[in-house]
Amino acid sequence: MEANENILLLQSARSGDHFARERLFGRWLPVGMRWCARMGGPSVSAEDAAADVFLCALTRLDSIKNPEAFDAWLYGITRRTLAAHRRRAWVRRWVPGLVAEADDPQNRPDRQAESSETTQRVRQILEELTVYQREVLVLCDVEGRTDEEAAHILEIPTGTVKSRLRLAR
Repeated sequence: MEANENILLLQSARSGDHFARERLFGRWLPVGMRWCARMGGPSVSAEDAAADVFLCALTRLDSIKNPEAFDAWLYGITRRTLAAHRRRAWVRRWVPGLVAEADDPQNRPDRQAESSETTQRVRQILEELTVYQREVLVLCDVEGRTDEEAAHILEIPTGTVKSRLRLAR
């Protein structure tokens, strides 16, 4: 994504241009969905989390202090939203009947494809990592971002990214 184009879209979206908001979030929705799916864990619905992320982002567009850091800003919202979803999943696990059980999600075609042995093993390995290690592993190894890009998104030093990535691998 072109940084300058994102900045222009963001400025237009902040001024109330609905078309610019649609284009901005249309560009970032696939990225946000991937972040939610890869870092949310098995107890978090990626679709629900991504919807919450973008609802929050939409209502807080005016709070972005540095338009060049839109990706880091959106990633921060994603991290906090995923943490909240994981907490809710933990509560649901221990308080039966708190949330009505939906139809069996295992019958959905996308869930059946995810049930392959390799996918299950990768998910298990990711779940064993700390949240911080999982973040850098997903950003660098799965999404192919550089250490510097991951550091920018996570708003941490590049050396910290390298250290966490080494531990995660």
